[in-house]
Amino acid sequence: MSHKHSMMILYLIAAGMVLGLLAGWYFGEDVLVIKWIGVLFMNALKMTIIPLILAAVISGVASLGDVRKLGRPGGLTMLYYLCTTLLAIVVGLILVNLIQPGVGVEMTAQAQSAGSSLAQEKGGQSVVDILLSLVSPNLVKSAAELQLLPLVVFAVIFGAAITTVGEAGAQVIRFFDGLNEAMMKLVGWIMYFAPLGVFALVATSLGEAGGGEAFMATVAGIGKYVTTVMLALGIQAVLLFLIMLFLSRRGAVYLTDMMRALLTAFGTSSSSATLPITMECAKEHGLSERSVRFVLPLGSTVNMNGTALYEAIAAMFIAQIYGIELGIVEQGLIVITATLAAIGAAGIPQAGTVTMLIVLSAVGLPAEGIGILLSVDWFLDRFRTVVNVWGDACGAAVMNRTMMADEEKAIAEVFEDKIEEAEA
Repeated sequence: MSHKHSMMILYLIAAGMVLGLLAGWYFGEDVLVIKWIGVLFMNALKMTIIPLILAAVISGVASLGDVRKLGRPGGLTMLYYLCTTLLAIVVGLILVNLIQPGVGVEMTAQAQSAGSSLAQEKGGQSVVDILLSLVSPNLVKSAAELQLLPLVVFAVIFGAAITTVGEAGAQVIRFFDGLNEAMMKLVGWIMYFAPLGVFALVATSLGEAGGGEAFMATVAGIGKYVTTVMLALGIQAVLLFLIMLFLSRRGAVYLTDMMRALLTAFGTSSSSATLPITMECAKEHGLSERSVRFVLPLGSTVNMNGTALYEAIAAMFIAQIYGIELGIVEQGLIVITATLAAIGAAGIPQAGTVTMLIVLSAVGLPAEGIGILLSVDWFLDRFRTVVNVWGDACGAAVMNRTMMADEEKAIAEVFEDKIEEAEA
């Protein structure tokens, strides 16, 4: 996509988001007649996720050449994502302890009932369940349910395997390289529909909440909680930017180039659905193919800064409502479980609410407490998805230098081998 077209779509998405907020605010439930437009846009994006992730990760891993070289970039990427996730949780815990948003808030019977229903419907995963989810016995079922973590694990292993089988493997690599290019072209076409899709998604979400007056009445009841989450997400986004600025030397231009992905993340409330656009924006900015194909898909499945931060704040908020004191040990347990829960969370709307059950169970908090969060979760979920996507984008920028250094080293080794062959 040309730069001119990219900027035009960016402005139209921003306009669609603003108009969607206005339409949902004033028309309320009447705006639900256009809900099908948002669903159609989401389906179009989801349609590209599985083939794009498989093609991008397999070709990205294969481009590293010798499978032994996968360890360094892979290990550094996971270390970076782990550190930023832990940073997000710490930011959330500091603010929630300072602001104390749950003190003085009363849990209504309706909210308790809603939370209890969610807990019974979704059930709770354990840490063991998350570990077991790394390897799927049925990849087709995982793909159908958009369980991306086992697919990424398979793609990494498969990509490493085909680098070891000579010419037969080279033919497979060329196939996935071509598939990746074709999928990126398809994503470019879908993006022309993005402004209308974002408008419909934002408008209908606010409309389902009852319109502007009903939403503001809800926020008034737990305004300190909403403020705490929003402030923490803002601080985390700024910290990610500063880390990226320091480690990759990319500034505001990168943020501008990623804006289409960030606005789409706000509209769709799904980091997985936004992944194709994130990859397109990173590629247009000039990041290396290795960074785009390997780091971003990995980040979209294991790096959920916004989700981890939200779960830490929400757990403490519920504890404060019930008057339960959580000490250093319990908050340390929240750090561990929120990290694992964020890794295990699907990149779909409000997936963090479901994985919250892991965190609450770990520190002995009642699952019914989730009910008070549901009324504003659809709104906060959009902002934490933006931070999730921004965290992935910053990770790709930071790791880009490592990826390019490895690529230059590999090229130098090839030239050295050819020179030695010529001299022999």
